[in-house]
Amino acid sequence: QVQLVESGGGLVQAGGSLRLSCAASGRAFTSYAMGWFRQAPGKEREFVAATSRSGSSTFYVDSVKGRFTISKDNAKNMVFLQMNSLKPEDTAVYYCNAATVIATVKSGSGYWGQGTQVTVSS
Repeated sequence: QVQLVESGGGLVQAGGSLRLSCAASGRAFTSYAMGWFRQAPGKEREFVAATSRSGSSTFYVDSVKGRFTISKDNAKNMVFLQMNSLKPEDTAVYYCNAATVIATVKSGSGYWGQGTQVTVSS
């Protein structure tokens, strides 16, 4: 089992940047692929980005490609989401998730953190 705690959310103007962090504890972090999802008010939770157990492979939803970067630091048991050129439509609660298989991460299963709010003002 793994426990996840997100941080780094906040209020930012359109065009600005934020870096989300997810700290993991529990079983060996290198055993887990990691991902980020988000949920806007009144909408379903959606996939944003994922990275393989080694961090060498990354995947993104089309709407964030070129703006967001996911990275995994296995030495620090952390995963990050660097978000640049933020838009008001990026406003959501962002969740970190983990699973031993990246397909499971991308499907929205596995372990979840409590979420961190990101608000982008126009």
